[in-house]
Amino acid sequence: RVQLVESGGGSVQAGGSLRLSCAVSGYAYSMAWFRQVPGKEREGVAGWTLDGANRYAASVKGRFTISRDNAGTLYLQLDSLKPDDTAMYYCAGDPAFFPDDSTWQDEGRYGYWGRGTQVTVSS
Repeated sequence: RVQLVESGGGSVQAGGSLRLSCAVSGYAYSMAWFRQVPGKEREGVAGWTLDGANRYAASVKGRFTISRDNAGTLYLQLDSLKPDDTAMYYCAGDPAFFPDDSTWQDEGRYGYWGRGTQVTVSS
């Protein structure tokens, strides 16, 4: 069984930075960060790949960086934050390996989710 626990959210001013962490217990090969604003669909923000060719949503490319350490903890560095980045951020994972990285934003790909950590960016 995989358990995911996010941390690191908070309130910052526009232009600021945050670093989100996702502690992983169990084994999860495929991992990604999603975010959701009330009343809107959850969207994929960044997908981690073993070969380092990580995937990013167009809205965050160049500002957010996904990484993973040897202990399996997943991170999301958020820089140059904008008010539009305000959302609940979720860590998603699955033990399966998916050879087609183009589907990384498909929620159904991930069998395990954390409870989320709130990021609020003020102007």
